[in-house]
Order: sequence, then structure tokens, then C-alpha cells
Amino acid sequence: MAELLDQNEVDALLAAVESGDVGDSGDSASQPPPQVFSSHRNDLNNLEIRPYDFKRPERVSKDQMRSLETLHESYSRSLGAQLSGFLRTIMEVKVSNIEQMTFSEFTHSLPNPTCFNLLACDPLDGNMCLEISPLIIYPVIDRLLGGSNADLFIPQRPLTAIEMRLVGKIIDRAMHSLREAWGSIIPINFTLEESESNPQLVQIVPPNEVVVVVGFELKMGSRVGTMSLCIPYNVIEPVIEKLSNQTWAAYKRTRGNDRLRRRVARHLDSAQLTVRTILADTTIKLSELINLQVGDIVLTNKPASAPLTMMIENKRKYIGHLGQFKGNRAFKVKRPLDPKDRV
Repeated sequence: MAELLDQNEVDALLAAVESGDVGDSGDSASQPPPQVFSSHRNDLNNLEIRPYDFKRPERVSKDQMRSLETLHESYSRSLGAQLSGFLRTIMEVKVSNIEQMTFSEFTHSLPNPTCFNLLACDPLDGNMCLEISPLIIYPVIDRLLGGSNADLFIPQRPLTAIEMRLVGKIIDRAMHSLREAWGSIIPINFTLEESESNPQLVQIVPPNEVVVVVGFELKMGSRVGTMSLCIPYNVIEPVIEKLSNQTWAAYKRTRGNDRLRRRVARHLDSAQLTVRTILADTTIKLSELINLQVGDIVLTNKPASAPLTMMIENKRKYIGHLGQFKGNRAFKVKRPLDPKDRV
């Protein structure tokens, strides 16, 4: 009895016929059978195969990663401005990279010793990690102590107690800027829980837990260093849906417009405007204008009861009537001016 073909083999045979790859029996015996990945797909040549590691699932989508990058770009600008004012010199801070990795990969990529800080982020559960490279932290300490960073030697040792007090001022400003940046998503109160020099001794999440690492580049004069912010996924999981690109862009646009509107309205409250009303228009001779005196009557073709137009900064805005209020000349507004009005 002849062997029956299943549906996958039939689809593979039809795909080979359409592409012209079917030869005689001798050729087909020497060629390996085509790889069939789907019974509904025939374009085997256009398949894109990518390796997938089940130990490192991509738990944060690309849109959410872009939103995190945008959020921390705003954070880097704010932190650069604060540190520049505090150190009395220009400090450039910018986002260099953002990626997902496991917590063990993050800790193994850090130098030892370094400035490794655990940040509590109330009301979220868990901790974030802020690591600052010794290549930039020692020049900052030297600047705070009045040095010039000219021939500064970077020691391979943990920070002393005095140096940690000075670094604490930098971390306080970093947490303040981070609080402002994340305040657009959720109000978070960042506090420093612990500082460590060896990152291998800190285990805030399991080694295989996915974390988002935001890398920053700090530049002060000729000194350049790095700073890394480690955000475990289980910490931001309750608010991860708020980080979609569309929601983030719409929020920034609405928030910026509201702030700008309130600022403009506050400054316009005290602005002075010139308000005037034109009674009528007429034409006279130049000789009559030269000889015009007090008490002369100028005739116009406009009735006294006709409506008048109020002009604000030479812009026609309202229609009303001229009158008198408590012994003073007044203008009673009847309605806003319509573009179709011919007043």
C-alpha cells in the first residue's frame, strides 16, 4: 500500500512546485527535505529566525522601554542642572543606553569596589539600585573639597565615612530629580536605605529576575564616568501599563499645556489693555480740519441709537451702546462681535 502524505508534507511539496525546486527522483534523493515551520506558510525563504532564551524573557515591551528612556532623559537633564549648580561647574548628564537583563548580569557588570546604593521607592514594593562609577565619584568629591582634578588618582578602595557623607549630598539631589521625573507616572518617595561597595553582596531580587538598567554618562570637565539605575520588573509591575508610549505622550502633552495655560493666565491677570470705542466715521476737508474749534459740530451719517464697536488693542471684540453710569461715560456690552457683523 502506498504511503500517504500528511498535510505538512503536501504543503511542502506544493511550495517546492511553486518555487521550481522540484527535480527528478535522483536530484530529490540528494537534496535534504525542506524545513516546514507552519502548515499555513509557504514562503520558507523569507522566514526570520531569531534565538530566544527562555531564561531571559522580554517582560517589558518596546513601547514601554521607549517611554522609560524618555522619562529618564528628562531626569538626566534635571539632574545635570542640579549638579551643575551644586558643584559650581558644568556637569553633563545624558542617557547612554537602556536594556533588559537579569539581576546577576547587572551585578557582574559592575566594578568592585564601586558606589552602590539601595533606594526605597514608597509606595512601590522593593528597591531600586543606583550605582555611580568611581571614575566620576572621586572627581566630584575632589571638587567638593576644593581640588582641581588636575592630577587626581582614582583609588581602588571603598569610600570612607567622610567621603560617603559628601556623596550623600549627590545622591539626595539624584533622588530629588528622580522623584520629579517619576511623579508624572506615580508619586514616589525615594529614600536611601543602604550603601555598599561590593555589588555582589547585595541581593534585592533573585539572580534570574529581569531588571531594566538605565545607563547614564556623567561628564565634568575632562572627567567622564557612568551611572546606572537598576529597576527590577517586580517593582514597576503595578504601574507598567502606564508606561505605554501613547499614554505617556498624551500625558506629557496635556500636562505641559495645562501648566503653560496656568502660567500665561497668571501673567495676563495684571496686563493692561487699551479699550476704545469709535463713535462714527466721516470725511471733512483739510481747511475745515484746520479751522475746527471747540463747540463746532461734525455731522455724520450714523444715527445716535446705532450700535457701536468696542476695540481692544485695535481688535474689534464687542458690540454695544454708549451711555452713562454714575455720571461717567460708559459702554454697555451687548454681545461679542460676529465676523458677519457690518458695524
